[in-house]
Amino acid sequence: MENAMDKLINKIKETNNPTVMGLDPRYDMIPDSIKTKYTKDIEGACKAILEFNKGLIDSVCDIVPAVKPQIAFYEMFGVEGIKVFNETCKYAKEKGMCVIADVKRGDIGSTAAGYSNAFLGKTPIGDEKVSIYDVDFVTVNPYLGIDGVKPFIDDCKEYGKGIFVLVKTSNKSSGELQDLKLEDGTTIYEKVASLVSSWGEELVGEYGYSSVGAVVGATYPIQIKELREIMPKTFFLIPGYGAQRRKSRRYSSRI
Repeated sequence: MENAMDKLINKIKETNNPTVMGLDPRYDMIPDSIKTKYTKDIEGACKAILEFNKGLIDSVCDIVPAVKPQIAFYEMFGVEGIKVFNETCKYAKEKGMCVIADVKRGDIGSTAAGYSNAFLGKTPIGDEKVSIYDVDFVTVNPYLGIDGVKPFIDDCKEYGKGIFVLVKTSNKSSGELQDLKLEDGTTIYEKVASLVSSWGEELVGEYGYSSVGAVVGATYPIQIKELREIMPKTFFLIPGYGAQRRKSRRYSSRI
């Protein structure tokens, strides 16, 4: 089974492009040429968003290796929005792109396992197991410790999937928690980085990177250098690089 990060790196090499396109659609920003085709209700809005997403994917699938739909922009439309999220992921996969589901899940025990079943693994139904969303990676919140991450790691091993764990996020207030220092002088984000590095040791692929990746904000370049030293085998998903207002994102396997 192909290592998830190897798969992503191969797509980056194929397209010669280390960026990922965020798909965070806002109905009020959908072109009128699309919106006027549909009714002005939840169902119509979702149809417009799906057409818009498919058009974007068609435009970049040969030059961009991956898409990253942020599930909140779909959940806000209820059941119809979740359908659009699912169809968007499926369409991107059909076009040969890797899919990072930006869901930032974080819980423990059976709840964490349920989240992981939905996005990375399979959902048991009687004697069968059924795939729900066809994605390659999910984003994960680690602040409940290994209890909240292990189910995802287990599914990464079994199904050849990957995760990006929040380590040092790009938002301005991230330091309120992440920059706090522990008794030994290390920061919380450095401690999380050490954990992420250890969690991914058994999932290192041919390119030398683990399927357990890290989210590290480009808005903190000094910390990126520090974190690369702590996580030499961890692939970075770097928000805040380029035009943040357009939800631009960049991958980096080195600084």
